Amino acid sequence: MATLKTMIAALLAGSLAATAGGMAYAKSDGKAFDPVRFQEHLTKRVDKALNGTDATAEQKKQVADILGQTFKDMRAMHDQRVQNRKAMQEALQAPTIDAAKIESIRAEQMKIADESSKRFTKALTDAGNVLTAQQRQAFFKNWTDREHGHHGRRG
Repeated sequence: MATLKTMIAALLAGSLAATAGGMAYAKSDGKAFDPVRFQEHLTKRVDKALNGTDATAEQKKQVADILGQTFKDMRAMHDQRVQNRKAMQEALQAPTIDAAKIESIRAEQMKIADESSKRFTKALTDAGNVLTAQQRQAFFKNWTDREHGHHGRRG
């Protein structure tokens, strides 16, 4: 059975990946991704998530820098996933189904997903090591509470 700590880490990972990753790669306003603005936004999110704790400005900066670098590192993986999705669509819509090609694309997607998961887990561990246990708990709660409120859903 998963521990509360494991479940919280998984929840945070999913929340961070969905929100920050989405911001990094899917711009609905038609503007190009701006890494400076992204880092500023991430810094504000970390600051808000650690609001009310005794986290220092340096701790907040370190956490934001760790997460920011992680999303920069994961950009290439995202681009490859997009290419693989397009290749899968083409393979499935081809006049003749090539099962070996489809399996190869699926295996590549799983490899990228595993690499992404490892990289993101390392970032969460690195960021967690910057904070005390109490600060980490507040960060997880505040980050996920804000996400639920931001998207208008609970539960």
